[in-house]
Order: sequence, then C-alpha cells, then structure tokens
Amino acid sequence: MTNILESYIKKIKEIISDPREGLSKELFYFASSITAMANVDLLIKNNKKQTLLTWRDDEYYGPGWHIPGGIIRFKETFSSRIHKVAESELGISVTHTKDPITIKELFAKDRDVRGHFISFLYECSPESEPDISRKYNGGEPQDGQWSWHDKSPVNLIKPQASYESFINGHNND
Repeated sequence: MTNILESYIKKIKEIISDPREGLSKELFYFASSITAMANVDLLIKNNKKQTLLTWRDDEYYGPGWHIPGGIIRFKETFSSRIHKVAESELGISVTHTKDPITIKELFAKDRDVRGHFISFLYECSPESEPDISRKYNGGEPQDGQWSWHDKSPVNLIKPQASYESFINGHNND
C-alpha cells in the first residue's frame, strides 16, 4: 500500500506546477476533504463603523453576504494573503492589524469537502473606496458585489455567524 501511495503522490507532485500559486479545483477539493484549511478573513470597517461584506453564491455555501477572505497558500504569509484578497475581491489596498483579532474554527457539519476551516480574522482599514463597478446597488445581489453594512445581515452565510459580534461592533468573543 505504501508503494502505491508514494507513486500517486509522486504523480500529483509532477502535475502541480507551484503550490504557492494555488491548487487546481480538483486537488483543492481533495485536500480540503482530508485536512482543515487555514484562511484569513478581512473585517473591513469604514469611518462610520460599517462593515464591508461581499455577496457569494457558490455550490458549497449558497447565496449570502460574507466577510471577504481566502485560503492561505503554501509558504504564503498572512499579510500577503490579506492584500491579495483585498485586491482580488474588492480592487483595493488595505492596512491591517499585526495579529488576528480572533481565531475561529468553522465547520460545515453536513459535508467533508470544504468542511473545516481555521479562520484568522484581521481588522483592516481600506486605503480607498472599493471598485465601484462591483458595488451592490439594490435588487438581487450578484456574486462578487460588495456593500457596506451597519449590522450583520439576515442572509450572512452560516459559517460566518460566529463573526456577527464583530460586524455589529460588539467584539466580545
């Protein structure tokens, strides 16, 4: 069994060009079904104490608002992933706290793929207004749109319910 497994692992490593650039969808889903994934989440507040959320509609979490975030790549720093998430999801640069303001273990108990995350929540400040072309302006939200929220919306994706106190400004873990 060990030789067969070693052979498969060798073939997979030959296919992966650079894990620091991310994994293919299939390999990421496999990895997420056998181990917890570490990710950063960005608690972005404006001067009105509103929280910036983005709309997500995917096969695993369904439609809902969520705190922007992303999986940390192999040998990537927290800071690097924070900046890449801010740029890719919102088109902005941010400053962030040196250390996370909380660490949460998030589970999707009904599935194994993308079912276990260790999430590091960082407090961030935007250096500019997010990409206006992605702004939610009413109606049915679209995947990738953003909006400022005074409080946690009813349609916050379920795994991020543990962040409601941070969204609402009551940071009592």
